Amino acid sequence: MQEYSGWLFDIYETRLGVGIWLLTDDNQRIFFQTKFEVTFYVAGPRHRLRAVWGQARNMGMKTAREIKHDLFSGNIEVLAVTAPDPQAASSAFRKLSEVFDDLIYYDGDIPIQLRFAARTGVMMLHHCRVKATGGKAEEITLDETISEPSLTISLPLRILELGPDVDPSIGVPEKLAVKHGAHHFVLNLRPKRGFEIALGALLKRVDPDLILTDFGDTWLFPMLALNPNRDLTRDVLRRKASSFFTYGMVMYRGEQVHLFGRWHIDRKNAALFKEYGVDGVIEQARITGMGAQEVARKSPGSGITAMQMITALRTGVLVPVVKQQAESFKTLKELVSMDKGGMVYQPIPGVYDHVAQIDFASMYPSIMVQYNISPETNGKEDAPDGLVPQTLRPLLEQRLAIKRALIELNPRDERVKSLKSRAAALKWLLVVCFGYLGYKNARFGKIESHEAVTSISRELLLRSKEIAEDMGFTVLHMYVDSLFVRKEGARTAADITPLLDEIVAQTNIAIAMDGIYRWVAFLPSRMDIRSPVPNRYFGVFQDDEMKYRGIELRRHDTPLWVAGVQLALLKELARAKDLEQARDFIPRAIRVLNKAKNDLHRGHVSPESLVIRQRISKGVEEYKAFSPTARAARMLRDSGQKVAPGQNIRFVYTRGKPGVLPLGMGVIDPKMIDIDRYLVLLDRAAETILSIFGEKYWEKAKNTYTQETWLLPQKPAVKRVITG
Repeated sequence: MQEYSGWLFDIYETRLGVGIWLLTDDNQRIFFQTKFEVTFYVAGPRHRLRAVWGQARNMGMKTAREIKHDLFSGNIEVLAVTAPDPQAASSAFRKLSEVFDDLIYYDGDIPIQLRFAARTGVMMLHHCRVKATGGKAEEITLDETISEPSLTISLPLRILELGPDVDPSIGVPEKLAVKHGAHHFVLNLRPKRGFEIALGALLKRVDPDLILTDFGDTWLFPMLALNPNRDLTRDVLRRKASSFFTYGMVMYRGEQVHLFGRWHIDRKNAALFKEYGVDGVIEQARITGMGAQEVARKSPGSGITAMQMITALRTGVLVPVVKQQAESFKTLKELVSMDKGGMVYQPIPGVYDHVAQIDFASMYPSIMVQYNISPETNGKEDAPDGLVPQTLRPLLEQRLAIKRALIELNPRDERVKSLKSRAAALKWLLVVCFGYLGYKNARFGKIESHEAVTSISRELLLRSKEIAEDMGFTVLHMYVDSLFVRKEGARTAADITPLLDEIVAQTNIAIAMDGIYRWVAFLPSRMDIRSPVPNRYFGVFQDDEMKYRGIELRRHDTPLWVAGVQLALLKELARAKDLEQARDFIPRAIRVLNKAKNDLHRGHVSPESLVIRQRISKGVEEYKAFSPTARAARMLRDSGQKVAPGQNIRFVYTRGKPGVLPLGMGVIDPKMIDIDRYLVLLDRAAETILSIFGEKYWEKAKNTYTQETWLLPQKPAVKRVITG
């Protein structure tokens, strides 16, 4: 028997049981297999369970009656069905649940990575030791302390980056850009046979652990005949494109290509990858137990569910395949009093100086942990730690440890970038954990627990408001877990620290200062300037950093050109040292605005920066009134391209009918651009910034452009096209 030390890199089902890949400390990539029995459970009337027992025995499964714990129902009698390996378990579960569809099933659909983590204590990408004989792992043990976060994860990844020279949806790629370490070069895509030989040789020479692509899921791998797996006994795993509903939106996920023995991540088909990159994916995989390829593509909610499943398996709690519990009955009066969200204290629209923004650190998950809020503990005093707090506590501690390290490290330290990515990845998990507590389909969700959290949060925020006012501050705005407080002359952290200390002392929830603004503007509704919009503001901190929420610059459907001009206006105003001087900089901002309009008229704005990106929420045939986005989607569909709900449609506004031209349908020439339509979009963005300082400034901006530039030539000065 030989012992190996390294990082648990990949896990998947095999005929023997489980296959695992180890990135060893001496830079080897070694594959092991190990036997792995899998058990799932069935609950229901005894005579029905006897029938299941007979069927399962005929399939070669082991069966036994056991008493197990259901989080909602307490201890119940179940039939345990044990298969010799994960593949046999999946087959048996599928067949039994189809024949006996009136029964309740537990632990039937848990991914193998999570079962492995719960049973061995070794999570994905953690350092471990493997004792093996001839490729068969006999013993696997954890070789690091999970509760102590490491500032540096020295995972020896070999990364190969691949991307076409043009977006395949709007053009035909001719070359593939390749990056490996310090090496940069291109491969010609024609002839295809020569390209595949060259790519195969590259994979063999580099032997990458991670293939990081642009359009790899939807373009590159689907056209390849070669097998890009490290485990060449397996074909690539393909998952179909799908539309799904989440957080009030219809989303679209393109076809996926997953590999065995190495990872593939498509940056263009991984929604949050741009938020935290490879380091964030590794962090999420380490704490959720999910594989890196899954983490990169799925929502953070899937990560929270995975963590809860591991906690349940470790503590002997059954994981329901389908949630059986419904919301408890409530009277109308109870609904009105209980079914409320977070506290929102509306600001008075205007511009203010000497304002500090203070935020509770992960307020909702902190409440869930501190007050022991979980479906099974709700309304019970002195209950032992619930499943949800047990799951969230390591996550909170991990993020706080990383945040403390970032405060202590020199900003130039090479670890800072990685730690920021890891903190962002953990933040996304904490953001969604509260929503999953009340999500109707969550395995361990219960709306009453969700309501308890918001109730406590409102009380804490009101208490913080009273503390601030008692200490001489004016509370301008409160939004769920943030407060904007003003005090004349407040300019440094020392002016705010006593307030922070007192809030922490009285609430026992960590709170920190986001910054002190030179000035901050709270914006009104476009429909009624007397009505504020809680999460729509912009401002400049004392350290010159800008912050903006809810304005065009933050919207995904704003053209890059419009967003860029709005940001330029903000930067001009940010030059001012105080609020009074900011108004003096408005004429300079107006000149920036007028130059942008001139550039558009003269054809100096590239069509690429005018592209609108909007998501369609339903099938093209379901639209009754055709908006520009629906018209563009219909044009794409009629040209033979696939269009599905949740998909982003990209187009530009053009003169005449139909008024839009989708990317991927011919040439977009500057002469075709509907300049007036884009000027309207730009004016809306400029008005957002300038009018809050006084309507006269916005009127001046409009009049200046009319007087000075209305005779501009319309002929484009450059000929720039996008081909499709």
